[in-house]
Amino acid sequence: MSDINEKITEFTNTEDHSAEVGGPQNDNDKLMGILSYLGILVLVPIFAAKDSTFARFHANQGLVLFLAEAILGCVVSILGFIPYIGWLFSVLGGLVSLAALILSVIGIINVVNGTAKELPVIGKVRILK
Repeated sequence: MSDINEKITEFTNTEDHSAEVGGPQNDNDKLMGILSYLGILVLVPIFAAKDSTFARFHANQGLVLFLAEAILGCVVSILGFIPYIGWLFSVLGGLVSLAALILSVIGIINVVNGTAKELPVIGKVRILK
């Protein structure tokens, strides 16, 4: 059991940018950060919280997650039409959705804790400045 805990800790031990980004200045920053991880709602903090470095950081993380899920979802859906092995890609699509859900929960936990930690696997990608 401790081996699993160590793996989870290792997986979620990503770079923390809280020192340069700063924490949330108010509850609105936290709300915008949470919206960043709820699919297409990432557009709300992108356009409404341009002045908050905390919300912008999480909006970038949420945008990368949303785009990765959309692209992978489209690819898996197309490959799902291949005869005889398409079912395998359907299962893979479910795993992609589960991974996106897990990363969203990790992101929301980071927001609620007031930290600016990168998401595992995709966190280093920067789209927004």
